[in-house]
Amino acid sequence: MSDPRFVHLRLHSEYSVTDGIVRLDDAVARAAADGMPALALTDNANLFGMVKFYKAACAAGVKPVLGADCWIQNETDRDKPSRLLLLCASREGYLKLSTLLSRAWRSNQHRARAEIARSWFGELGSDGLIALSGAAAGDVGQSLTAGNAAAAERHAAAWTELFPGRYYLELQRAGFPNAESLLVHTLALAADAGIPVVATHPVQFLAREDFRAHEARVCIAAGYLLGDQRRPRHFTPEQYWKSQDEMVRLFADLPQALENSVEIARRCSFALELGRNRLPDFPTPQGVGIDQYLRQEAEGGLARRLERLFPEAARRAQAAPRYSERLEFEIRTIVQMGFAGYFLIVADFINWARRNGVPVGPGRGSGAGSLVAYALGITDLDPIRYDLLFERFLNPERVSMPDFDIDFCQDGRDRVIDYVRNKYGAESVSQIATFGTLAARAVVRDTGRVLDLGYNFCDQVAKLIPVQPGQSVTLADARRLEPLLAERERNEDDVRELLALGGKLEGLTRNVGMHAGGVLIAPGKLTDYCPLYAAEGTANVISQFDKDDVEAIGLVKFDFLGLTTLTILDWAERYVRQLEQPDFAVDAIPLNDAQTYALLAAGNAAAVFQFESRGMRDLLKQAPPARFEDVIALVALYRPGPMELIPDYVACKQGRKRVEYVDPRLEPILGPTYGVMVYQEQVMQIA
Repeated sequence: MSDPRFVHLRLHSEYSVTDGIVRLDDAVARAAADGMPALALTDNANLFGMVKFYKAACAAGVKPVLGADCWIQNETDRDKPSRLLLLCASREGYLKLSTLLSRAWRSNQHRARAEIARSWFGELGSDGLIALSGAAAGDVGQSLTAGNAAAAERHAAAWTELFPGRYYLELQRAGFPNAESLLVHTLALAADAGIPVVATHPVQFLAREDFRAHEARVCIAAGYLLGDQRRPRHFTPEQYWKSQDEMVRLFADLPQALENSVEIARRCSFALELGRNRLPDFPTPQGVGIDQYLRQEAEGGLARRLERLFPEAARRAQAAPRYSERLEFEIRTIVQMGFAGYFLIVADFINWARRNGVPVGPGRGSGAGSLVAYALGITDLDPIRYDLLFERFLNPERVSMPDFDIDFCQDGRDRVIDYVRNKYGAESVSQIATFGTLAARAVVRDTGRVLDLGYNFCDQVAKLIPVQPGQSVTLADARRLEPLLAERERNEDDVRELLALGGKLEGLTRNVGMHAGGVLIAPGKLTDYCPLYAAEGTANVISQFDKDDVEAIGLVKFDFLGLTTLTILDWAERYVRQLEQPDFAVDAIPLNDAQTYALLAAGNAAAVFQFESRGMRDLLKQAPPARFEDVIALVALYRPGPMELIPDYVACKQGRKRVEYVDPRLEPILGPTYGVMVYQEQVMQIA
């Protein structure tokens, strides 16, 4: 650190969810521009934004300091908790903070606050953590404000004992009432008890003029009106980002408090390890390594598949070399990339599901191109029969975790997750967080509500924001795309205020949700890698990181997708067995069934997965499928990009346009799709 004078150790970003409107990239850029060598992220009892902040700070040459603004449980009055700021000085400290926050969210919430009990520090220890007193919101500050110096001394002594040499009393001048009186009393206590002090500034927004937008964000979360004079006011206009120069002027009389902010940042040396995959251990028979076991299972599975594909021994012997060669290539690639365990884990829970009556999809996405997956029972379609390429799924030149899209019956999905939880341990399995944001329409409605503009008015303005399928339309886009919105903004004060205030909040994190299908399985306790979260009143435990961040720290995401179509098929199959044909099985319907193609050709595909939309049913009528390859092509065509090829495909299929190949070698590749390049596999084969 080159001649730093102050480091911000207290910052609530948008990931504090209920307050804070600081966007991580903006905060890091501000620190870098100010020559601040380090910056702390200390969100409200969580580490939601930790990985994104860490990566952004490192990229900008700013040292990331990681921590959280924690709630401390009041043992005598749960409605009066206090605050303690915890910073990670080392990996040991991070593991403790992860454990503390996870425990608080899972088992000690009160009024949606995840509170840490003081006794937990005694149980866990505090090595690796630095504690800051919480200023006016900490128990020391609360006691001093109440005029109870003796209680303040007791609290300070207790924290000093729990954090020997790592506890600091915070000094703030952030515009709060009686702040200077509290500062004077805190200095006196520090001098008497020999406790170091540190100057902090509780940053909630970047610019002073953002205060009103911040208050609107607080009101959105708490359900208040912005203009309500009786609502609680926990923040001040002074809580904007102050530069080093401003902080030096503000604490010119207390240079040691400024220096200690830099010293604390120096003491925090925890670095995240990114990019290393952390697969859970898969149990194998004694004496059999994971790679050898994958080979055994895949070779045995392929032999069983070939017996069903080619019942005649002569045909089987003729086909076997091609399959064996492909299997060998895939196994070598999987082993070389270190993913043998991943394939075995996925195969294990899929085969458990099938054995226990949970319908499983046959496989979709690039994973269907793996013969090993087919041999292990992960997928149920022959990639060689359909010219699917393994390289689309795994490629040594592009090292990334494999990712099977696995569909389960909606009714049975939770049973499979429970099986995984029981097999690997409840402390090693969780689902994954998602973060909802204030999109354009939502921010107009939410901001209008706290401005008390009336539901109908806000709804009218929100509906002026165009909806474009597959695209996110911002307020700036809406002004350009919808002239009436721009006109109303020019002519109406309420609309102008609504869009101006909403624009400052647009895109901010609004709520925490759960990923539709992602499940984490860790090699040991999840809290060794990632803190956990649980919404109040629910039993669902999720990671505090989203899917991108759990993958960045090396945890492996397994997709357990609940598909209603599989549930419908399961019910239908059972009804047919009860009423008509006891041995009926959906899988037994041949892929050349004429009646099925007649239904599809008539567009009769309501509730059929990937064919239920109006546009898809129209396409079925335009290009009636007569073979399974036609069905596959239509699904591939009906998506952004390939949709432009639909007219050519239909014309060639109907014979209205001649199918031409610029090179005769293209015919075996493009023939099944009437000369139109539909699949990525075709591009790869041609290349």
